[in-house]
Amino acid sequence: MEAGPRAHAAHMSREAWVLFAAMSVIWGMPYLFIKIAVEQLSPSALVLARTALGAVVLLPLAVRSAALRPALAQWRLVLAFAVLEMAVPWLLLTHAEERIASGLAGLLIATVPLVGAVVTRLLGDRAALSRIRVVGIVTGLAGVAALVGIDSAGGHLDLLSVAELFVVAVGYATAPILVDRRLQDVPTLGVIALSLALVALIYLPFGVPALVSTGAWTSRTSLSVLVLGLVCTALAFVLFFRLIAAAGPVRATVITFLNPAVAVLLGLVVLDEPLTVGVMVGFPLVLAGSWLATRPTRPVPAQAG
Repeated sequence: MEAGPRAHAAHMSREAWVLFAAMSVIWGMPYLFIKIAVEQLSPSALVLARTALGAVVLLPLAVRSAALRPALAQWRLVLAFAVLEMAVPWLLLTHAEERIASGLAGLLIATVPLVGAVVTRLLGDRAALSRIRVVGIVTGLAGVAALVGIDSAGGHLDLLSVAELFVVAVGYATAPILVDRRLQDVPTLGVIALSLALVALIYLPFGVPALVSTGAWTSRTSLSVLVLGLVCTALAFVLFFRLIAAAGPVRATVITFLNPAVAVLLGLVVLDEPLTVGVMVGFPLVLAGSWLATRPTRPVPAQAG
């Protein structure tokens, strides 16, 4: 989502590799901490706490860098992005994790590149569904089918949660497309900071009563909310911008394929979540499919007429 062309070295620098490793872990962590936080907080309360913390950190940075005013000028499009990227997905993701394993949630969200390839084709990108990408989509969907079919047959899967996570994947896939097509001239920091603030305002009427009724937070809940708001949201976006600048937008997106592995590993080690047959069969298929579905393709020549 970083606007403006930039030349990048053929090989990533040490800084780029450090940022790459950091982002692979940081954006694999939310599933664990959401799972812990929903033991005490309602989904609306957690979304409010996370977005409010992120907004408190990023809004001053956006103001200082003169990135907020351009975002305010496009507030309707920013609001649409916020709904697609945060308001709806974060609520549904949190609600789903009340009933399914955190690692499974992370794995299902790995279908975002598959959804993105389909969405861009529907929007007119003829190269979006090249032969290799079609193979990737079919492979990824086979992985999802195996995961859902095997685990639901064994009673290990809540199908409502799967449906919610599919909606999350659609939101995550379409929101960046909106930014790329309609907000590419607006500083990304301004878009993210304003989006967090808008989502926090949306959730105030629902989240505040839920927070008040929750009572005193446990140390686990407090730590989870702080990590989600400060590390997985505010710090993550700042580091991701630096990664894009250091490695380029294409290489930066490769973290998408490592985040689910981190989510599954953390769920196994920290929460003692089961490693089901569905996960073992579906995991490699989903990741392989996502990688193939996002392979770069040659530009398709425009047809005359």
